[in-house]
Amino acid sequence: MLKQQVGIITGASRGIGKAIAFKMAEQGMKLTIVGSSQGIFETQKELNEKGYTEITAVQADVSNEADVNGFVQKTIDTYGKVDVLVNNAGVGFFKLAEETTLDEWQHAFNVNVQGVFLGMKSVLPHMKERRSGTIITISSDVSRYTIPNGSAYTATKYAVQGFSGAVSQEVREYGIRVGTINPGMVDSYFNNSEQGLPEKDDWLKPENIADAVVYMASAPKHMEIDEIVLHPLVQDCPRI
Repeated sequence: MLKQQVGIITGASRGIGKAIAFKMAEQGMKLTIVGSSQGIFETQKELNEKGYTEITAVQADVSNEADVNGFVQKTIDTYGKVDVLVNNAGVGFFKLAEETTLDEWQHAFNVNVQGVFLGMKSVLPHMKERRSGTIITISSDVSRYTIPNGSAYTATKYAVQGFSGAVSQEVREYGIRVGTINPGMVDSYFNNSEQGLPEKDDWLKPENIADAVVYMASAPKHMEIDEIVLHPLVQDCPRI
């Protein structure tokens, strides 16, 4: 279903984004993988070593409009199109509201919200012209309920959910689908943690999120999946 399609994945240097890159490459997709550090080129090397050669790596800041327009245009110039955009880049931290600095607040919104806005804004004219495309944003289950000590992070995810829903209504007449993946606890590098710690054995794995992304992107063209919410059984989540 996704073979020969072209995708862009942000935040693909490690963790969830890296797992998504491998899953999409396994599906036969051509990819532009984006990361904020030199680690993105290590991900490209690992993909190449697995035999996935149509991989373009770009070091970029998703909150910078010129950077985003640059990697979108590079993808179009290299592969001729963009079928799928995965907005995965994100930051998160846990602090009391009054202890959160303005710099921390702004950084969270710059990456988690502005990065999503700029990514969509950049690919939409191209997707509208082709009357086809899928945009998937990795959000969080806290886009559906609030948590203590996470006011800034939660606020960004509520913003992403609202923005994605509004854009979905704007572009569906062009055959463009917009959805979110909302995971609970994932064994990743979130909040400066380490991946693979024993206490995370029963958490979701990055590959679980990647499977959800492939499922959403592979849906029949007449079907839009608005959101997928998933969490580990060990996590006690409020039900809406």
